[in-house]
Amino acid sequence: MAHKETTGSKFDIIAAYKSFVNDPDISMPVAAMQSLSELIAQTEVATMFELMEAVKDAATRLKRHYSHNSVSLSAGCDVFYQFISSLRDFGQDFEGFKSHIIAAVREYAQNTKQVKDTIANHVDAFIQDDSVILTHGYSRVVVNALLMAHNKGRRISVYVTETRPRGLGIKTHEILTAKGIPCTIILDSAVAYTMEKVDIVMVGCEAVVESGGIVNAIGSCQIAMLAHAFHKPVHVLAESYKWTRLFPLSQYDLPTHNDHILSFDLVSTPPTSGTNSPLPGTPRRHHPVLRTSDTMPSLLFTATSVPKVPPQPSFSSSMSNVMPINQAGRNPEVDYTPPEYITLLFTDAGILTPEGISSYLVTMSLRSES
Repeated sequence: MAHKETTGSKFDIIAAYKSFVNDPDISMPVAAMQSLSELIAQTEVATMFELMEAVKDAATRLKRHYSHNSVSLSAGCDVFYQFISSLRDFGQDFEGFKSHIIAAVREYAQNTKQVKDTIANHVDAFIQDDSVILTHGYSRVVVNALLMAHNKGRRISVYVTETRPRGLGIKTHEILTAKGIPCTIILDSAVAYTMEKVDIVMVGCEAVVESGGIVNAIGSCQIAMLAHAFHKPVHVLAESYKWTRLFPLSQYDLPTHNDHILSFDLVSTPPTSGTNSPLPGTPRRHHPVLRTSDTMPSLLFTATSVPKVPPQPSFSSSMSNVMPINQAGRNPEVDYTPPEYITLLFTDAGILTPEGISSYLVTMSLRSES
């Protein structure tokens, strides 16, 4: 379906991308590739140079529009650009070249389920009976692998983090429990408490970077670090279209980072009555509080006068306990997990170590630049 901008003179790459990514079965990288493929189908350029420039311009617009969470999308754009670059010497006429790209991308998109099954088969031998698996958020490829193991009669149990702020772990919980897999949602802050019960940490990712590390939903790095401290394997399941040309050295090298993330509120402390009001930022003095060691309850109350307070729930769904939107906006959506905290990466290209992934991606980068 064509997506034209209001002027009618330019392809609307944002509208095209939205039409694909709204499909729950299509990931961001695949949606990016499909929208760029549709650009090629709609464009009226007549030369290879013009086509490459049109693709680069559209990819830049996509990345800029989704700059808050562009890593996975960027991976799809990079894979698509590398693909058409590898076909520059394609023997057919230019229209035949365009048709070949469009057909190849559509076929690739249709085969994403097969890609996930390939990865699930690779990881299958690492999932033993009675395994307790910890996962983070929602990953199509991880859920597919867990369902495949379950369908083969493997007895598994799953802990999934809630994954604030988007609560992605709830979706994973709903899918797994509906299929009969024991699954419990844990607080993001309960990972260390849970880790001793875990046999395997299994996560997906937004992107695999050139260092052999990954970019994934916020909290992934600390989960991997805790697993490393507890000597638990961390296995990453990732489709090859998520491999991207990034080499972050820290969290702040990610393209999603900006000055607003982790910034502080500059709010002064309201003045109190009297001349001895504390300066802004100075801790306030409070009246002393009676402790049980100071005054025993039995001396204050008779047996019949002790107030009966109904038990309060440990957790509350009250909105007062949820981070305000303006504060949530100061938090990152993704983080970088360095390769030293990853055991193996399971991909449709095979089972690789972080070092193996790094070597492959760096080699591919050098080839594309030559």
